[in-house]
Amino acid sequence: MTTPAESPELAELTVVIADDHPVVRGGLRALLGSIDGIAVVGEASGGRDAVRETLLRRPRVLVVDLEMPDLDGVSATREVMAAAPETAVLVLTMFEDDESVFAAMRAGARGFILKGAGQDEIVRAVRCVAAGEAIFGPRIARRVAEWMARPADAAAASPFPELTVRELEVLDLIAAGMANPAIARRLRLAPKTISNHVSAIFMKLRVADRATAIVRARDAGLGRGS
Repeated sequence: MTTPAESPELAELTVVIADDHPVVRGGLRALLGSIDGIAVVGEASGGRDAVRETLLRRPRVLVVDLEMPDLDGVSATREVMAAAPETAVLVLTMFEDDESVFAAMRAGARGFILKGAGQDEIVRAVRCVAAGEAIFGPRIARRVAEWMARPADAAAASPFPELTVRELEVLDLIAAGMANPAIARRLRLAPKTISNHVSAIFMKLRVADRATAIVRARDAGLGRGS
């Protein structure tokens, strides 16, 4: 029989923090360490270290960034879920594009919040995922709700069904003649995120350069309203 001292609800909520920015790690450590019942038991500056620390410490929650050296947050989440499924993963990142959100969800993350979130929201998110709940920041929750509300045949109606919603949006702007920095500003995403989307578009459409992608996109009617 489980005694009160052994009850997961009463046990200390242990956390591993994975982020390649020391200032971010330090801030999260100070915040979470100041909360009664929460203990930061490990830190990592890269994806590989995040997986190793998680397997070593077996925390109840792994707080992970998406963009890290040697192994990105989505891949790290996938490995943690395969080897330590009892650990809940909370993504804390600056990226909110559809591909990042849904890739993290498919990998097994229980929560997804932005780095601009308030301290109370971060603490609440850590506690929620530890309790087995799913949680998303307000802006992310809205995107998830919109995606789930799309008609089932929406993808089939797309001129390029192999592309994600965000990739199609990027391709539309490419077809309108916009360069990557301008696209990043328009979509309020990091330039590297746009570069990653462009690479994925080229690979999925099997085109070698931007000019060919523009021709295919314009032939499909993109680039006219941007």
